[in-house]
Amino acid sequence: MKKVYGFTVDDETRCTHYQTKKDIIAIKFKCCDKYYPCYKCHAEAEDHKPILWERMEYDEKAVLCGVCRKEHTIDEYLHTDRCLRCASLFNEACEYHYHLYWKQ
Repeated sequence: MKKVYGFTVDDETRCTHYQTKKDIIAIKFKCCDKYYPCYKCHAEAEDHKPILWERMEYDEKAVLCGVCRKEHTIDEYLHTDRCLRCASLFNEACEYHYHLYWKQ
């Protein structure tokens, strides 16, 4: 099972910053190779700035479903609104933060 770092509040990767029913993913940060529920958790726990995933790296598994623990590639995640294994819905508002994780 992949470890999720940060300030989680439940077993589905919700954190102190984002806790809606759809806030069920963790993102692997390229800079430290660790999964965090959000950029705020990463900023509070690490002493370095995040490094964005490059477009040519979108085939990397870097998004974890908090419900079933399936790892999605960045490309898979960007082209769906739900987990490809368990069909749990992802938070569509996360798109407002894409620029904090990967280059567009």
